Amino acid sequence: MEKRYFNRRRVCRFCNEKKTEINFRETYTLKGFLTERGKIIPRRISGNCSSHQKDLTRAIKRARNIAFLAFAQER
Repeated sequence: MEKRYFNRRRVCRFCNEKKTEINFRETYTLKGFLTERGKIIPRRISGNCSSHQKDLTRAIKRARNIAFLAFAQER
C-alpha cells in the first residue's frame, strides 16, 4: 500500500481575522513570522497572501530600524 500525503491548504491569518492593517509596533505578532535566526519566514511556508506578506515584510523592516526587533538573534 502506498502512503498518500495530504497537504492542507494554508490560509492567510490576516485575511481570516479580517485585519486591515499590520502595525510595526505589535512585536508579538511580528515575532511569529521570524525564524530563530531572525529571518523572515517566506510566504509559501507562512501561508500569507501576497499583499499581507508585503505588508508584513515592510512592518518587520520598520520595527528593526526603530529597534523594536533585533536584526539577528544573539547566540
